[in-house]
Amino acid sequence: MPEFSTPAAPALPVRRIARRALALALAALAPLAAAHAQTWPAQPLKAIVPFGPGSSPDQVARIVGEKAGAILGQAIVIENKPGASGNIGTYAIANAKPDGYTFGVSITGPLVNNTLLFDKLPYAPATDLSPLTLAVHQPNVLVVPAAAGIGSVGQLLQALKQNPDKYNFPSPGAGTVSHLAVELMLQQIGARATHVPYPSSPAALSSLLSGDTQFAALPPIAVMPMVKDGRLKALAVTSSKRSALLPDIPTLAEAGVPDIEGSAWIGFVISSRAPADVRKKLSDALIQAVRDPEVAKRLQAQFMDPVGDTPAEFRAYMDDELNRWAPLIRKLGIKAQ
Repeated sequence: MPEFSTPAAPALPVRRIARRALALALAALAPLAAAHAQTWPAQPLKAIVPFGPGSSPDQVARIVGEKAGAILGQAIVIENKPGASGNIGTYAIANAKPDGYTFGVSITGPLVNNTLLFDKLPYAPATDLSPLTLAVHQPNVLVVPAAAGIGSVGQLLQALKQNPDKYNFPSPGAGTVSHLAVELMLQQIGARATHVPYPSSPAALSSLLSGDTQFAALPPIAVMPMVKDGRLKALAVTSSKRSALLPDIPTLAEAGVPDIEGSAWIGFVISSRAPADVRKKLSDALIQAVRDPEVAKRLQAQFMDPVGDTPAEFRAYMDDELNRWAPLIRKLGIKAQ
């Protein structure tokens, strides 16, 4: 029977030919990638919002997206995908076709805290998503009903210590900044209060006005109209420094409760698989849009402090947030409800 064998000597040239063919193929693709970046965007973009129409992230997406679209020369269409504490929409951003035409906004929960609040997520925020820019900060406002007769943080803290089982506080959900900022304050002063989660800030606010809860730290867009009409009393902002939009409201640190940084921030992100040069072009447009004077004015009208930082700065801030809230979440055993 004849034996068939392949001589060993030609193997090395074959490998060299294969490597050369691969190098030539990659070299041929490089101009195509560059051309794609130069022509992008050639069609309208889609911005996914993981929350419902009218929410703060929705407003940011629409206000900033309108200007960014004008800068890029293409419309940016908003698509709301609410549910699962923002996880559904944020997963849709991470899992979008990586051509740069789909991106979105998200917040602390889906981008940071939900990695601790949920036993399992369908996406990994740190690796599946790339930051584009931190758009706005919203320092929560610590409020009480005006009828309660509490006029300062000191009076509230005294009441909490004297009546450890009397006070309830609402939030738009377990693990939100509205929840965690209050829990951190209670830890700092050695007091107790019962957390009552609600599906939204308006629902939490309704509980406060009805008397079901007694104090809260909620976004300014939700509470300031009622502070102005006298139904609520603003005691402090949950930020390290006073907000330029609320200059008359002191910080918790000024009231004797230091080291609390509770911002309900909103930022733009995209799938990390999108081309780097396209991500940069989109990021540059969004930063320019956030910093535009007219856009900033519209955001400030919603009690939002515009930021518009770099992707690297946004990533560092999210890392800081994880370091800030992880010990508290673990200590209290907080899970999504």
